[in-house]
Amino acid sequence: MEPKFIWANLASSNLERTTQFYTALGFEPNGKMDEGTSFFFGQNKFVINFFIEQRLKQDANGNIGIPKENEIIFSLSANSKEEVNDWVEKVKSVGGTIFAEPQDYEKGYTFGFADPDGHKFNILYWPGM
Repeated sequence: MEPKFIWANLASSNLERTTQFYTALGFEPNGKMDEGTSFFFGQNKFVINFFIEQRLKQDANGNIGIPKENEIIFSLSANSKEEVNDWVEKVKSVGGTIFAEPQDYEKGYTFGFADPDGHKFNILYWPGM
């Protein structure tokens, strides 16, 4: 069997703040739903849905919520070191938390940030990618 699609569902403690955060970063909205909001990420339009925590706990039969530690980090590609640095400034300006300052990484360049609920992302420039 092969799935047709893959997407992510994450918890949000405040849907309005989540919507404002990802809209301000320039991600394309995928619409709102009952107790949730959704965005497209990247050229292949990977979907991340954000649901209020209680709804996600109910749908997943518990054991899911706002992260205290992360199991996953979403990686987003950049076209240059300058673009990585532009992301840093944009994330700071909309209230994201930088957990890994911009740095060289092997032959690339990266930094890491968390959204207001602690979901982690890294932006990576990798030559040739």
